[in-house]
Amino acid sequence: MFIKKVFIDDLMSIIKQLVDYFYKGSLEKGVVPRELLDLHEYFRMHGPINFEYKKEGDIIVAVSTNFRFGSIITSGRNEQELDENIKDAIMTSFDLPSSFAKEAKIYNQNKEQHDYALA
Repeated sequence: MFIKKVFIDDLMSIIKQLVDYFYKGSLEKGVVPRELLDLHEYFRMHGPINFEYKKEGDIIVAVSTNFRFGSIITSGRNEQELDENIKDAIMTSFDLPSSFAKEAKIYNQNKEQHDYALA
């Protein structure tokens, strides 16, 4: 059962990445999606998004504490995976495909307070 769930999760992740890259590739050269502009505008107006970490069993759960449009919740098995998942969750909150991660330039600006901002 566990192996089947892991396989399905991995397959869904691969499909999501393919769809995201297809979307990015379908845009004309130099076109910036509105969602990327919305993401940058949010950080310009409201500053970083802070996350609180909680250990639950073998995973770390991150919950946003100051996101203006509700809560962002994600998890990871370690700090590195959690960092990647937080960045993806922030982009997902703005309907921005993960293929735009490089353009979004989200990073953890304060590791003790878990503040995520734009570079």
